[in-house]
Amino acid sequence: MELSTIKDAFERVVKKQKLCSSRSQEVIDLVGREIEQALTRLLSAHDPTSPVDYRSILAELKLKLNGIGPIHQLEGSHKELNGNLSRYTKLLEKSLNPDISKAYRDVDFDHHIENQLIANHFYRQGSFDLGDGIIDEAGEPESTILKSQFVVMHQILEAMKVKNLEPALNWVSANREKLNQSGSNLELKLHSLQFLEILKKGTQADALKYARTCLAPFASPASPHKEEVLKLMGCLLYPGRLDSSPYSEFTSPTHWEKSMEDLTRQFCSLLGQSYNSPLSMTIAAGLEGLPTLLKLANVMAAKKQEWQAMKQLPVPVELGKEFQFHSIFVCPVSRDQGSEENPPMLMPCLHVLCKQSILKLTKSSTRTFKCPYCPAEASAAQCRQLYF
Repeated sequence: MELSTIKDAFERVVKKQKLCSSRSQEVIDLVGREIEQALTRLLSAHDPTSPVDYRSILAELKLKLNGIGPIHQLEGSHKELNGNLSRYTKLLEKSLNPDISKAYRDVDFDHHIENQLIANHFYRQGSFDLGDGIIDEAGEPESTILKSQFVVMHQILEAMKVKNLEPALNWVSANREKLNQSGSNLELKLHSLQFLEILKKGTQADALKYARTCLAPFASPASPHKEEVLKLMGCLLYPGRLDSSPYSEFTSPTHWEKSMEDLTRQFCSLLGQSYNSPLSMTIAAGLEGLPTLLKLANVMAAKKQEWQAMKQLPVPVELGKEFQFHSIFVCPVSRDQGSEENPPMLMPCLHVLCKQSILKLTKSSTRTFKCPYCPAEASAAQCRQLYF
């Protein structure tokens, strides 16, 4: 959705608000000064050597305030602000649909799975009290199975935030075989960070000892990480002053952030969980598809068609690649999604249709039909079922 127009309108409102505020403050300060001056003159009435005419002072103050015209000035600046604010509100109502409930459909969900998704989302984020609250209200204590694992993960991450790598290294050591099978280099990353932390304290001998013990296995001739480790060894020449050395790139905080991200990814993978929370992915996919669904709901309402009665959407909802976890085939003729009962079929001309569409086109397995996309003809017997 294009939001540049809305952003420009918002910035104009902000600019007018700042200008209005500045003008209002100037008027208030000017009125305040005139009142203070009048008060000073009134208080001087206690001096018997200089008699004061109260009425003339107040009349003069009134005359000056009328000359300033504070109400007129404030009304003018506020009128400009309200005009821009009103136009911005109308633009929002025109550009954004305020009632997203139009796209809602009654779908039967498994409430047990829903509760698990929500609770595990909070556990994954480290909000264990919120997750426990969801579980208690739903009455599903068995949904806390993953909680203890996520507690361990967050204990490791919290330790890494204060440059304590011991818990992370212990976890990697305990799961080394599984991590190697997945091709992860997390162990090397953690040992590299530990090596650099030792070296930054100025203890070159300790850093060299640690490298011989923990980094040497990654520098063997057959290791794909040999070059990386050799470059890392150049840091030994600059103990205590890595920040100003040719190897200062190794001291960037991004290495810690990436290692924490990688550890989270590997931890979730070994638990059989995705890196991103299923709940957050579902919401993100819904937000991306929402404009299309709202437009479709409005079109159907205008045609007096029942949105809730649809068994499938008449148009595809395009989502980004990050939401595509497996291939889906939609028949270009029937718009039906491929399934085990209605698999995609490859025709001799290399175009693909669903099996039911081919059967409808041929009427029988002995007749030929023309491909909807090219002049080629084929029979159902010539079409080959694709793997589903």
